[in-house]
Amino acid sequence: MMFRKPDLPEPEPLTRSLLGHADRAPLGHLGVQPWLSWPETQAVIAALKADGAEVRFVGGCVRDALAHRPVHDIDLATPTPPEQVMALLERAGLRVVPTGLSHGTVTAVCGSGRSFEITTLRQDVATDGRHAEVAWTTNWMADAARRDFTINALSATPDGAVYDYFDGIEHLAHGRVIFVGRAALRIQEDALRILRFFRFHARYGRGGPSAAALSACRLHAADLQALSAERIRDELLKILTVPEPTATLLEMRGVRVLEQILPEAKAFGVLRQVAFLEERGIRIDGLSPCPLRRLAALTGETAEILTVIGHRLRLSGAEIRRLAAMGRDLPVPESGGTRAALVRWGREACLDRVLLGWARHRDVEGRTDSTGTARRMALLTDLAVLPVPDLPVAGRDVVAAGVPPGPEVGRVLERLRQWWLDQDCDADRAQLLQVLPSAIAAEQGGDGAAARP
Repeated sequence: MMFRKPDLPEPEPLTRSLLGHADRAPLGHLGVQPWLSWPETQAVIAALKADGAEVRFVGGCVRDALAHRPVHDIDLATPTPPEQVMALLERAGLRVVPTGLSHGTVTAVCGSGRSFEITTLRQDVATDGRHAEVAWTTNWMADAARRDFTINALSATPDGAVYDYFDGIEHLAHGRVIFVGRAALRIQEDALRILRFFRFHARYGRGGPSAAALSACRLHAADLQALSAERIRDELLKILTVPEPTATLLEMRGVRVLEQILPEAKAFGVLRQVAFLEERGIRIDGLSPCPLRRLAALTGETAEILTVIGHRLRLSGAEIRRLAAMGRDLPVPESGGTRAALVRWGREACLDRVLLGWARHRDVEGRTDSTGTARRMALLTDLAVLPVPDLPVAGRDVVAAGVPPGPEVGRVLERLRQWWLDQDCDADRAQLLQVLPSAIAAEQGGDGAAARP
């Protein structure tokens, strides 16, 4: 995002129609909000208002407060330029991080660790579908007009009075996610708004999505190809995190959006079952909703193809490994081999594979009978709580038994390990030492079979 000093050309029609309306009266009130009275909140507000400038809360904190949802991030806006914002905060003794000076954003960090993002009022000068060139403004309505949806264009004064220039309060109350202005124009400014539309509808919408918005998303679906993989990945994982993502993803498929970002998506029934089990069907500590698990469910692919998908979405190395470990071609832990499975594949992969296997069964067979449900619940519980055992013997035990240090020690130890795993890790150190001579004999005799007592 670039910044241009405010020697602006003739405003666009939408912006021109907004000028002079920043003094519109507030239309609502946040009510009692604990975060409004935090000492840290008051300290930041006092710092920003020290020279007389106006300050408002903006975006998600206002929206979620009105929707009676938890508020996680507190963002503020002011007409004060960012360099001056930094000076005001530093003068008040607050630590300042220049989060994004080019687009007018700094972060104030209080002594308690709480942080507040402050952005100078802006209006777009030029956009290319991926980036925007902005100029600072003193017009609150012009700043609100550059936001994506009406429910995100709300702002509130420090005493809780809410300004609503585009009927966002009404839309929020009725579960309607509506673009500010014409949907197609807003998407042309930034194609990521297509994915954001579906994410916000999944979280705040009720009933079907806006027909005008769906039409614009279909028209510009191919524009998603110009976005970076990282931006697509972040929005896709956020969509998969909503409590029930399947309906939203089917809407995306219907307007040719999903095929642009995840052409492998096909197992919608399995995803629905995974979401049900994660959200309502299972209550086990350590087993919570996971977007990577849902991605594996949705694609229903092998480990090899999941690895390709992970690289394409620019997942981290650890995320790619976890995703690939959920390939449908890999073995699934079963009762009677729980501890060995934990050693072979790790707790995370074991839980993922059992849950995905259960979801696939439910997708084909419908509801599981009570016996099958109890068996799977017991298996998941064991996988979640049992400690991962360690092999009770080590290389020094093999050397002490007469094997010279070198590669042969590792091969003998692996024979012991395989025998131990075959016993579901139930054999103790004494039993393994008893088996050790036969493992050595098998290795030295070239016997490919595992050690036997």
